[in-house]
Amino acid sequence: MDEAAWPRAFHLLFYTCLGMAATIAALEDGLDPVALALTAIMAAWYAFFIARRPALLEQLNPMAWHFLVLVALNYALVRTNSSYQAMTYGMITLPYLLLPGRWGYAGAVLLVLSSAAAAGAFEVIPEDPAVLAYVLGSTALTLIMGIFTHDLVKHSEQNLIVGALEERARLAREIHDTLAQGFSGIIAQLEAAEQGIDDPEAVRQRIAQAKQLARDSLKEARRSVDALRPEPLERAPLHEALKGVAERWSAATGVPATVSVDGEPRRLPEDVEATLLRAAQEGLANVAKHARARRAVLTLSYMEEEITLDVLDDGAGFDPDGTGGGYGLIAMRERAARSGGTVTVESALGEGTALCVSIPCA
Repeated sequence: MDEAAWPRAFHLLFYTCLGMAATIAALEDGLDPVALALTAIMAAWYAFFIARRPALLEQLNPMAWHFLVLVALNYALVRTNSSYQAMTYGMITLPYLLLPGRWGYAGAVLLVLSSAAAAGAFEVIPEDPAVLAYVLGSTALTLIMGIFTHDLVKHSEQNLIVGALEERARLAREIHDTLAQGFSGIIAQLEAAEQGIDDPEAVRQRIAQAKQLARDSLKEARRSVDALRPEPLERAPLHEALKGVAERWSAATGVPATVSVDGEPRRLPEDVEATLLRAAQEGLANVAKHARARRAVLTLSYMEEEITLDVLDDGAGFDPDGTGGGYGLIAMRERAARSGGTVTVESALGEGTALCVSIPCA
């Protein structure tokens, strides 16, 4: 249940107990104008001053005064008809909902003792000591409820903090997947243009490709920050989007990249498709930066219980045990893990690199 739903649940509990107590009182003793009037006042007071003013919850002023009014009305109702003792259960969460910190515990004790006094419990304690145990037990139960409520709120706040940290990490990954890769491609194109300065036509082509990379990266960054699906997946299914990524990468680097598909393509959850597309982009970016490869091959395999993406190159390779694992690989593994998947890398010096992303989809 989300944090905003708890107050609504407490409001529902209050009105359910109030309606139940009023119904039982009417069935047992008939309609009492005084009880009906007090019931209506209590319902209206709660609706106007508490349910409609969530922004004021846990503010000592004015919620302490509204709580005291409800306690007084509850006292009067119980004195009028003992059936209204059921309201103690409907109001048991109110002190913690309305009052801040330790004031909630004080309000809970006041609620239980006032209800017991209205029911005449203290008057019969000398004759029946068991009533005292009942009052003390009710008070202890209410305090335990307060501890539970505060722990629940604390847990909700911690969830919000964890959610914020996860969102921050997501944005970091998205920025890396879009801007960092785009800048790498732009730099590569500009360096190539600089080296071919004596060939104006080649320079113009490199600059045009750099400009197109900048436009694509800017558009993709905007979509990523807005938490939308990657733009290629907006226009085409996953296997077609991968072919588009490979074609643009080949045009930018001059290295041929092919995409093959094993199995029957099918629609996958959005997070799985986004993870595989990002892995392909990151894998190709690493090939361009480090591998000095002559070709690259992407293989997308649709299997019954999982889907895999392999990115292979025939480049220089590296020692997986000796690398620090740049942020690209770390981010790729984190992203795959969020979808229940894994990332493995096999490489050796002079023998190329094989990157495999595997995600269950059964």
